[in-house]
Amino acid sequence: MPKATTSLNMVNELELGATEPLGVFDPLGWMETEPESFERRRAVERKHGRIAMMAIVGCIVHNNHIVFDGFISPSNNLKFSDIPTGINGLFSVPTAGLAQIIGFVGLLEVAWMPASQYDGDYGVGYFGNDLLDPEEKARKLNAELNNGRAAMMGIMGNMIAEEVTGQTMYEQYAANHFNPFDESQSFFGVF
Repeated sequence: MPKATTSLNMVNELELGATEPLGVFDPLGWMETEPESFERRRAVERKHGRIAMMAIVGCIVHNNHIVFDGFISPSNNLKFSDIPTGINGLFSVPTAGLAQIIGFVGLLEVAWMPASQYDGDYGVGYFGNDLLDPEEKARKLNAELNNGRAAMMGIMGNMIAEEVTGQTMYEQYAANHFNPFDESQSFFGVF
């Protein structure tokens, strides 16, 4: 692919994410048949990647039993430390708490990080600094896209492994249970 030919502080969205070894990965040919939808799909990919990166960090932190002090719901006498690790912890959060989380994320989506802003630049910069060099900005955006893709696969794999094995990430590591296909006590174990 040719170098970006856009102006200062701009990068070519078609070049972002097209890294080795795959290059541009478009098995369904949507870039040719539906080019007007590409920007929206890239924005959704970027946003899902950011959410997945936060999710996998939260999963690792919580599975290492690092929790807030105090109550998540004083009226239910429920402490943060009472929430179990893993995907099943989601079902222990009171409904009002989940509604507050969804409401806050919705407010962010509408007010501060609108879905219509496809470039993903919400004015906060990179650790507070604006990136003026287009090559550096492209490199960091590529890293963000690729790390987001890895995080999406990581959190999905972690949730599936928890459901298949019945163990949280912490329990799997503590039991040296890294492969559900070769152990007799696992879901897929043959003998």
